[in-house]
Amino acid sequence: MAKKVLLINGSPKEKGNTFQALSEVATTLNAEGIDTEIVNIGKRAIQGCIACGMCGRIGKCTFNDDLYYKIWRTIQDGIDGLVVGSPVYYGGPNGSLCALLDRVFYSLGQQLQYKPAASVVVCRRGGASAAFDRLNKYFTILNMPVVSSQYWNMVYGQTPGQAKQDEEGMQTMRTLGRNMAWMIRQLNASEEGLPQQEQPVRTNFIR
Repeated sequence: MAKKVLLINGSPKEKGNTFQALSEVATTLNAEGIDTEIVNIGKRAIQGCIACGMCGRIGKCTFNDDLYYKIWRTIQDGIDGLVVGSPVYYGGPNGSLCALLDRVFYSLGQQLQYKPAASVVVCRRGGASAAFDRLNKYFTILNMPVVSSQYWNMVYGQTPGQAKQDEEGMQTMRTLGRNMAWMIRQLNASEEGLPQQEQPVRTNFIR
């Protein structure tokens, strides 16, 4: 059965530099025999999580908008890896993307565990490493192996098309794609199965 990686373009610019960076990863994954799908978050306002806990009871977010449902359906159908891309806004990822990811990761935690994941950030000049760190936190709370590259997964560019001029950035994206394909194959070939998990313990600071 063909393996598949979902790539989320967290930029309101559908064909901008973030999309180009993700496309470089996707093209490399395709060359490695892995199917890909890029989902653009678009320009519409995105509902954030309101901590209602409904997803724990019904298996999906209570705000069942089209964008969320598309990603929910894709993950439910089965993915083998995840790449999240974002432009840098004030040293962090796009707020609309984070609003969506809060809901996706909270409601689909079981389905995302142990799936290789990576973040990609695009900036004009600064703030890339902070945005990169912020996105990686989504993965490291769900036992998701974080796929690395030859450098931090950042690409430089302001106006659409400039990302392609960042030769090191594009090479970093290709290396990321090959590394993700390798990790997916290794995990699939392993006979050991997933690590044994302890029953989660919740320690609150105020009792």
